[in-house]
Amino acid sequence: MKYQNPIIPGFYPDPSICKANGKYYLVCSSFQYFPGVPLFESEDLINWKQIGHVLTRESQLPLERADSNGGIYAPTIRYNNGRFYMVTTNVNIDGNFYVYTDDIYGEWSDPIFVEQGGIDPSLYFEDGKTYFTSNGEADDGQQGITQCEIDIETGKKLTPSVCIYKGAGGRYIESPHLYKIGDTYYIMVAEGGTEYGHMVVYGKGKTPYGPFENYHKNPVLTNRNLGGYVIQGCGHADIVCDDNGNFWMVHLAFRQIDRWMPFHITGREVYLVPMEFDEDGWFTAGVNGITPVEIETDRLSDEIIQKIKKNESFESTAIGNEWVYIRNPHFENYEFFEDKYVLKQTPVTLSEINDSPTAICIRQCQMTGDVSCKVECEDGEAGISLYMNETHHYDLCLRKNEKGYQVVKRSCIGGVECEQNVVDMETPEDVTLQIKLDYKDYYFGAKQGDTEYNLGKLETRYLSSEVACGFTGVMFALYTYGYNGRNATFKDFGIKYEI
Repeated sequence: MKYQNPIIPGFYPDPSICKANGKYYLVCSSFQYFPGVPLFESEDLINWKQIGHVLTRESQLPLERADSNGGIYAPTIRYNNGRFYMVTTNVNIDGNFYVYTDDIYGEWSDPIFVEQGGIDPSLYFEDGKTYFTSNGEADDGQQGITQCEIDIETGKKLTPSVCIYKGAGGRYIESPHLYKIGDTYYIMVAEGGTEYGHMVVYGKGKTPYGPFENYHKNPVLTNRNLGGYVIQGCGHADIVCDDNGNFWMVHLAFRQIDRWMPFHITGREVYLVPMEFDEDGWFTAGVNGITPVEIETDRLSDEIIQKIKKNESFESTAIGNEWVYIRNPHFENYEFFEDKYVLKQTPVTLSEINDSPTAICIRQCQMTGDVSCKVECEDGEAGISLYMNETHHYDLCLRKNEKGYQVVKRSCIGGVECEQNVVDMETPEDVTLQIKLDYKDYYFGAKQGDTEYNLGKLETRYLSSEVACGFTGVMFALYTYGYNGRNATFKDFGIKYEI
């Protein structure tokens, strides 16, 4: 069969995967968004369904004052003795922790913290021992990939943290995972930074602590040398074995808005490539060490049909799955119905980090299409934001001020806000806000009855990671803002992607 990358489009970075009970499970980073750590399920590695989030309670995920570089970094999911574990870092509280569950569809435990620093923690289980691996500083001060053994019931360290691997010479060594395949141990990491120089490297050894001999053709996977290629930034990988004994690698990468324009807006996404082992135990990944858009393989049944979402609506999505909040929300400000969302206004704007604005967000997953929503608002403002982070977002809203009702297009770039276009409306009834997505540009408009208004365009690149910085991707945020605590109503929300 042939399948297309990414297998999970949109801002879902740092994928980690495991297999249990005949299915595959995958988690991703979530940064300042709540709930945290998106959780996916698949039966065939190609089609994935989000079944929830791992961190669903504020006791698990405090996000006070978390900006777009804060919150949850790089989770790892593992399955051992009938129990699922997810280990990660909340950089806002400076700690590595794990949670667990015996029911993948149920609640997860409160965090258990481990006194080993760094980020990107991982777990490996063997012979009753639990190995805790992360990047950072060992007890003796060495920098690199650090490992200790822990009591999985309490998180207590049982051995000192020692440096087991220093990588293959690239900068920013991160994303360590330890595996045993056959009689060989493998340590796999990312290097180069999660940008255009990103790459996957590994070494193999005879014990969980090495020493590890580097693969002589490292990096085993990278697109860093491909100019004029849409997929870039390949790295931060994890490995899984299917029912037929075939090994696969999931990893993050991103898509540029154009092959010759080095900007990406949909964040780092999830990609899948096959692996091959030689007789000496060394593996390769991808197609000649790169990740293409389309991969043809005989490892997967021709009966598998890759399903790519083209439409989204209130009815086809769920709060707590596709829809998330910015930081820990004030739940009393939200009412959700099958055909409408009612949001209560507060004086917290999208540009603030001191509190959680009244906003509900869903990821932009493709670069062409249309977004629309009918908005009702008698005071303050309510609308759709193309939200990259607190200092970079484009807002299209209906508002009430001393001049009456208006539809406004506003940009916030580098924290500088500017109203681009304003259209006066006689009444606030029957107003539909419309945004067209077209690779390099967003086009803004509004409709009231039979009258349509063109509010011009804004370039997508100013919301890209290359301009805005940070590690997230563009969200479609339905938001409201005001001082009088009025309600805003959102109806007929829809995304129609052109693929």
